[in-house]
Amino acid sequence: MRRLIVSTFASLDGVMQAPGGPEEDPTGGFTLGGWMFGYGDEGMDISAAGFDGKDRELVLGRRTYQIFEAYWPYQRDDHPIAKTLNAAKKYVASNTLTMLGWNNSTLLHGDVVSAIVALKAQPGPDLQIIGSGNLIQTLQAASLIDEYNVWAFPVVLGRGKRLFSETAKPSALRLIRSQVSTTGVVMSTYVPGGNIQPGSFLMTEPSEKELARRKKMANETW
Repeated sequence: MRRLIVSTFASLDGVMQAPGGPEEDPTGGFTLGGWMFGYGDEGMDISAAGFDGKDRELVLGRRTYQIFEAYWPYQRDDHPIAKTLNAAKKYVASNTLTMLGWNNSTLLHGDVVSAIVALKAQPGPDLQIIGSGNLIQTLQAASLIDEYNVWAFPVVLGRGKRLFSETAKPSALRLIRSQVSTTGVVMSTYVPGGNIQPGSFLMTEPSEKELARRKKMANETW
Protein backbone atom coordinates (compact mmCIF):
# COMPACT_ATOMS: atom_id res chain seq x y z
CA MET A 1 0.00 0.00 0.00
CA ARG A 2 1.37 3.39 -0.93
CA ARG A 3 1.79 6.17 1.60
CA LEU A 4 -0.09 9.45 1.88
CA ILE A 5 2.34 12.27 2.68
CA VAL A 6 1.52 15.84 3.76
CA SER A 7 3.85 18.80 3.19
CA THR A 8 2.95 22.27 4.40
CA PHE A 9 4.31 25.60 5.57
CA ALA A 10 2.98 26.87 8.91
CA SER A 11 3.47 29.77 11.31
CA LEU A 12 4.45 29.07 14.91
CA ASP A 13 0.78 29.33 15.88
CA GLY A 14 -0.19 26.79 13.24
CA VAL A 15 -1.58 29.05 10.49
CA MET A 16 -0.99 27.76 6.95
CA GLN A 17 -3.09 30.23 4.98
CA ALA A 18 -1.54 32.06 2.01
CA PRO A 19 2.16 31.65 2.76
CA GLY A 20 3.27 32.66 -0.74
CA GLY A 21 1.52 35.98 -1.34
CA PRO A 22 -1.41 38.29 -0.46
CA GLU A 23 -3.41 37.16 -3.49
CA GLU A 24 -3.15 33.44 -2.70
CA ASP A 25 -6.04 33.17 -0.25
CA PRO A 26 -7.54 36.32 1.29
CA THR A 27 -10.71 34.53 2.43
CA GLY A 28 -11.96 35.44 5.89
CA GLY A 29 -10.34 38.86 5.57
CA PHE A 30 -6.83 37.42 5.89
CA THR A 31 -4.38 40.25 5.16
CA LEU A 32 -1.00 38.69 5.98
CA GLY A 33 -0.53 36.58 2.86
CA GLY A 34 3.11 36.15 1.87
CA TRP A 35 4.31 35.72 5.46
CA MET A 36 7.04 33.20 4.48
CA PHE A 37 8.75 35.77 2.25
CA GLY A 38 12.29 36.58 3.36
CA TYR A 39 12.99 33.23 5.05
CA GLY A 40 14.54 31.47 2.06
CA ASP A 41 17.70 29.47 2.61
CA GLU A 42 19.81 27.47 0.16
CA GLY A 43 19.81 24.60 2.67
CA MET A 44 16.04 24.10 2.36
CA ASP A 45 15.48 20.89 0.44
CA ILE A 46 12.09 21.44 -1.21
CA SER A 47 12.25 18.15 -3.06
CA ALA A 48 13.09 15.95 -0.07
CA ALA A 49 10.08 17.34 1.78
CA GLY A 50 7.77 16.66 -1.16
CA PHE A 51 6.91 20.25 -2.04
CA ASP A 52 7.75 19.73 -5.70
CA GLY A 53 5.79 16.47 -6.02
CA LYS A 54 8.74 14.68 -7.61
CA ASP A 55 8.12 10.94 -8.12
CA ARG A 56 4.70 11.22 -6.46
CA GLU A 57 1.07 11.68 -7.40
CA LEU A 58 -0.56 14.83 -6.03
CA VAL A 59 -3.73 14.99 -3.95
CA LEU A 60 -5.02 18.57 -3.69
CA GLY A 61 -7.96 20.40 -2.21
CA ARG A 62 -9.99 22.71 -4.42
CA ARG A 63 -8.42 25.96 -3.23
CA THR A 64 -4.82 24.79 -3.50
CA TYR A 65 -5.51 23.26 -6.90
CA GLN A 66 -6.90 26.56 -8.22
CA ILE A 67 -3.88 28.47 -6.90
CA PHE A 68 -1.48 25.99 -8.52
CA GLU A 69 -3.47 25.79 -11.78
CA ALA A 70 -3.30 29.57 -12.18
CA TYR A 71 0.48 29.66 -11.73
CA TRP A 72 2.55 26.56 -12.47
CA PRO A 73 1.43 25.79 -16.06
CA TYR A 74 2.61 29.26 -17.09
CA GLN A 75 6.16 29.03 -15.77
CA ARG A 76 9.11 28.34 -18.05
CA ASP A 77 9.59 24.73 -19.13
CA ASP A 78 12.98 24.39 -17.44
CA HIS A 79 11.74 25.58 -14.03
CA PRO A 80 12.45 22.51 -11.85
CA ILE A 81 9.35 22.74 -9.66
CA ALA A 82 7.03 23.62 -12.55
CA LYS A 83 8.44 20.67 -14.49
CA THR A 84 7.61 18.11 -11.79
CA LEU A 85 4.25 19.58 -10.74
CA ASN A 86 3.01 19.96 -14.30
CA ALA A 87 4.01 16.38 -15.16
CA ALA A 88 2.63 14.77 -11.99
CA LYS A 89 -0.70 12.99 -11.94
CA LYS A 90 -3.11 15.05 -9.85
CA TYR A 91 -6.26 14.14 -7.92
CA VAL A 92 -8.49 17.03 -6.87
CA ALA A 93 -10.97 16.68 -4.01
CA SER A 94 -13.95 18.91 -4.80
CA ASN A 95 -17.72 18.71 -4.92
CA THR A 96 -18.06 22.06 -6.71
CA LEU A 97 -15.58 21.92 -9.60
CA THR A 98 -16.82 20.31 -12.80
CA MET A 99 -13.82 20.87 -15.09
CA LEU A 100 -10.07 20.82 -14.55
CA GLY A 101 -7.76 22.76 -16.87
CA TRP A 102 -4.40 21.52 -15.59
CA ASN A 103 -3.09 18.48 -17.44
CA ASN A 104 -3.11 15.05 -15.78
CA SER A 105 -5.83 16.13 -13.32
CA THR A 106 -8.71 13.95 -12.12
CA LEU A 107 -11.67 14.99 -9.99
CA LEU A 108 -12.50 13.13 -6.78
CA HIS A 109 -16.22 13.66 -6.22
CA GLY A 110 -18.24 12.43 -3.27
CA ASP A 111 -16.72 10.77 -0.20
CA VAL A 112 -13.05 11.82 -0.26
CA VAL A 113 -12.12 9.41 2.54
CA SER A 114 -13.30 6.41 0.51
CA ALA A 115 -11.58 7.79 -2.58
CA ILE A 116 -8.25 8.12 -0.79
CA VAL A 117 -8.54 4.64 0.73
CA ALA A 118 -9.01 3.29 -2.80
CA LEU A 119 -6.07 5.30 -4.17
CA LYS A 120 -3.75 4.12 -1.40
CA ALA A 121 -4.61 0.52 -2.23
CA GLN A 122 -3.67 0.94 -5.89
CA PRO A 123 -0.13 0.31 -7.14
CA GLY A 124 1.95 3.36 -7.92
CA PRO A 125 4.09 6.06 -6.31
CA ASP A 126 3.32 7.62 -2.95
CA LEU A 127 0.53 10.20 -2.76
CA GLN A 128 1.51 13.77 -1.89
CA ILE A 129 -0.66 16.51 -0.38
CA ILE A 130 0.66 20.08 -0.60
CA GLY A 131 -1.18 22.77 1.34
CA SER A 132 -4.90 21.87 1.18
CA GLY A 133 -5.72 22.52 4.84
CA ASN A 134 -9.36 21.37 4.80
CA LEU A 135 -8.39 18.15 3.04
CA ILE A 136 -5.62 17.49 5.56
CA GLN A 137 -8.05 17.90 8.45
CA THR A 138 -10.54 15.46 6.90
CA LEU A 139 -7.92 12.81 6.21
CA GLN A 140 -6.17 13.27 9.56
CA ALA A 141 -9.46 12.62 11.34
CA ALA A 142 -9.76 9.40 9.30
CA SER A 143 -6.19 8.30 10.24
CA LEU A 144 -5.14 8.14 6.57
CA ILE A 145 -2.00 10.31 6.68
CA ASP A 146 1.30 8.42 6.93
CA GLU A 147 3.78 11.29 7.13
CA TYR A 148 3.79 15.02 7.89
CA ASN A 149 6.45 17.41 6.61
CA VAL A 150 5.85 20.64 8.52
CA TRP A 151 8.04 23.68 8.00
CA ALA A 152 7.43 26.03 10.93
CA PHE A 153 8.35 29.65 10.21
CA PRO A 154 9.30 32.05 13.04
CA VAL A 155 6.19 34.20 12.73
CA VAL A 156 2.97 34.48 14.77
CA LEU A 157 -0.09 35.39 12.69
CA GLY A 158 -2.87 35.23 15.26
CA ARG A 159 -5.60 34.33 12.78
CA GLY A 160 -6.12 32.36 9.60
CA LYS A 161 -6.68 28.78 8.48
CA ARG A 162 -4.81 26.36 10.70
CA LEU A 163 -3.10 23.07 10.03
CA PHE A 164 -5.03 21.37 12.83
CA SER A 165 -8.40 22.63 14.04
CA GLU A 166 -10.73 21.67 16.85
CA THR A 167 -11.96 18.78 14.67
CA ALA A 168 -8.54 17.10 14.66
CA LYS A 169 -8.34 13.56 15.98
CA PRO A 170 -6.24 13.46 19.17
CA SER A 171 -3.15 11.43 18.37
CA ALA A 172 0.58 11.29 19.02
CA LEU A 173 3.22 11.97 16.38
CA ARG A 174 6.80 10.70 16.30
CA LEU A 175 9.59 12.98 15.04
CA ILE A 176 11.86 11.20 12.56
CA ARG A 177 13.81 14.13 11.10
CA SER A 178 14.41 17.76 11.94
CA GLN A 179 16.59 20.55 10.63
CA VAL A 180 16.78 24.29 11.25
CA SER A 181 17.54 26.75 8.46
CA THR A 182 19.83 29.73 8.91
CA THR A 183 16.69 31.89 8.87
CA GLY A 184 15.06 30.05 11.77
CA VAL A 185 12.67 27.78 9.89
CA VAL A 186 12.26 24.44 11.68
CA MET A 187 11.78 21.70 9.07
CA SER A 188 10.36 18.61 10.74
CA THR A 189 9.06 15.25 9.57
CA TYR A 190 6.62 13.26 11.70
CA VAL A 191 4.88 9.91 11.42
CA PRO A 192 1.86 8.72 13.42
CA GLY A 193 2.82 7.66 16.93
CA GLY A 194 -0.35 5.96 18.13
CA ASN A 195 -2.76 7.18 20.78
CA ILE A 196 -1.95 9.88 23.32
CA GLN A 197 -1.06 8.37 26.70
CA PRO A 198 -2.19 10.91 29.31
CA GLY A 199 -0.55 11.01 32.71
CA SER A 200 0.02 13.30 35.66
CA PHE A 201 3.23 14.42 37.27
CA LEU A 202 1.26 15.09 40.45
CA MET A 203 0.20 11.44 40.64
CA THR A 204 3.69 10.06 40.04
CA GLU A 205 5.37 8.43 43.03
CA PRO A 206 8.58 10.40 43.74
CA SER A 207 11.89 8.55 43.43
CA GLU A 208 14.30 8.14 46.34
CA LYS A 209 16.51 10.80 44.76
CA GLU A 210 13.58 13.21 44.56
CA LEU A 211 12.58 12.51 48.19
CA ALA A 212 16.16 13.19 49.29
CA ARG A 213 16.18 16.45 47.35
CA ARG A 214 12.93 17.58 48.96
CA LYS A 215 14.21 16.69 52.45
CA LYS A 216 17.40 18.65 51.84
CA MET A 217 15.45 21.68 50.64
CA ALA A 218 13.18 21.50 53.69
CA ASN A 219 16.16 21.36 56.05
CA GLU A 220 17.85 24.29 54.31
CA THR A 221 14.64 26.30 54.48
CA TRP A 222 14.17 25.81 58.20
